[in-house]
Amino acid sequence: MTTIDNGVNVQALLDARVALADAPEAAQFTWKASSKWERGVHSTTTINNFFGLGEEHSHKTEAVFDADHPAVFAAEDNGITPIEYLLVGLASCLTAGVAAVAQNRGIQLRSVESTVEGNHDVRGILGDTDVRNGFNDVKVTFSIDADASRQEIEALVAQSQKRSAVFDALTNPTEVTVEVA
Repeated sequence: MTTIDNGVNVQALLDARVALADAPEAAQFTWKASSKWERGVHSTTTINNFFGLGEEHSHKTEAVFDADHPAVFAAEDNGITPIEYLLVGLASCLTAGVAAVAQNRGIQLRSVESTVEGNHDVRGILGDTDVRNGFNDVKVTFSIDADASRQEIEALVAQSQKRSAVFDALTNPTEVTVEVA
């Protein structure tokens, strides 16, 4: 029997699912980001701590993300645009999901690449009230090399999509509250 190793500890994930079924309060996580305006439309966002399993945790290393707009928007292009971070989140969540599902189904992956494109009419963010501010549509395309049939690969992607937190957040209404402290 060939051992499948895509680098995902599926047993730990399955064990967590069982444990959290008996302790749903521990499954309540709060992910946190803190953003600081730098200059112009440039901001720096830091991610370090999160709450879950009933207590505060820290990532192994603090992550810092620069967001800005490109020169074509009369900005300094010190980072990707905030809406591009949505594409980063979606691509990484779906790609990780493919690896996890493949490991669970005993499918050895050789490579997984995803391309995510969001079509955006920027007139909305520039004040045109007849145009939406966000993406008009988003397209994800996978290229997967694996010891599996096309049908099995399509099933991996479908299951990843079904379990993706980012896909869910982008395709279903999420209550967002904005306050001034």
